[in-house]
Amino acid sequence: MAIVVQKFGGSSVADSESIKRVAKRVGAAFDQGNQVVVVVSAMGDTTDHLIDLAKQVTKNPPKREMDMLLSTGEQQSMALLAMALQHIGYPSVSLTGQQAGIHTDMVYAKSKILSIDTSRLEKELKQNHIVIVAGFQGVTQDNEITTLGRGGSDTSAVALAASLGADVCEIFTDVEGVYTTDPRLVPKARKLTSITYDEMLELASLGAAVLHPRSVEVAKQFNVKIHVRSSFNENEGTIVQEVESVDKILEKDMVVQGVAYDLNTAKVTVFDIPDQPGSASKLFGALAEEKINVDMIIQSQQREGVTDISFTVTRDDVERANEIIGQVTKEIGAGDFSFDSGVAKISIVGAGMITNPGVAARMFKTLADQSINIEMISTSEIKVSCVIRAELAKKAVISLHDAFELEHE
Repeated sequence: MAIVVQKFGGSSVADSESIKRVAKRVGAAFDQGNQVVVVVSAMGDTTDHLIDLAKQVTKNPPKREMDMLLSTGEQQSMALLAMALQHIGYPSVSLTGQQAGIHTDMVYAKSKILSIDTSRLEKELKQNHIVIVAGFQGVTQDNEITTLGRGGSDTSAVALAASLGADVCEIFTDVEGVYTTDPRLVPKARKLTSITYDEMLELASLGAAVLHPRSVEVAKQFNVKIHVRSSFNENEGTIVQEVESVDKILEKDMVVQGVAYDLNTAKVTVFDIPDQPGSASKLFGALAEEKINVDMIIQSQQREGVTDISFTVTRDDVERANEIIGQVTKEIGAGDFSFDSGVAKISIVGAGMITNPGVAARMFKTLADQSINIEMISTSEIKVSCVIRAELAKKAVISLHDAFELEHE
């Protein structure tokens, strides 16, 4: 008997009719003889609504109380889906993250799963129950409720699949799979039948919103097969799994698999940093302590004993980063600093780039032909990222998608 973990996002459970439709989909998987565990997100815009309510009460809501508040969104979904399943004759039970045995660290709003005690889940499955789990949440050793950050339900689902040894983790969303780029931006974007963990991780980290990056990390670590598909039809989606061999990568005709863009990006520049050991360590160490992720980093050439450093953070972290950088610059004797939120990060991703020279040059020429200036560049074996002006992001994505002919198989 196969174990199937299914995850339904907020748009899939947006209202009562959607929940009834999901119940039929879950019931169909159960009728096929599977043991089924379902992870649900909060309904529609519930999370955003709860955040707005909190900010109406206070401009700076405490993180602990925010986690207590936001965790209720997924609990509504799980209970309603269990009701819908029971109404059409399927034995089911809803569990919070705590009841499902999901244990996390003590970082509110961005907690990480440390372990999962599957005893309750296994007990319910043995009783032939469909188990509905609230995504996005867990509990600390001290019984404090925490949330995993936006998109955390993906991580909940993949982590449960790994812990239970599930045959597949199906991620149901409002698109039919992983595309070569955002189909809302480029209508001729092509759905990929499969993609490697590394490629998916890069795309997810670089702005593709289909899967949360941490869920892909967990999938790669525990070799969990992910099937990204639509909750609105029965079509096959995109399989995310490890490539069988390096030869399979080398045989790919598609040097580039996709183009990603991220508008949630801000460029930070710190001027006149003393060019001596420890300056960068203090700056980025202070940001790391506050769980602020830094992405692209560029250091200018030394001049008269000082240097400038530019890097990117998410726009969501600008306010906190501003306070921290202000303190650190005084401590290390640096000059002024600036934030620029009018930028976007554009990236091309593909495992085939490893053995194909000239990919970056082609990307840069394509942008130059469109009169798009590049402000920062970052590369890895399977991706090239550029920071450009935000208002040019759409133009850049369309041009790169055409340049690499991604609409073709």
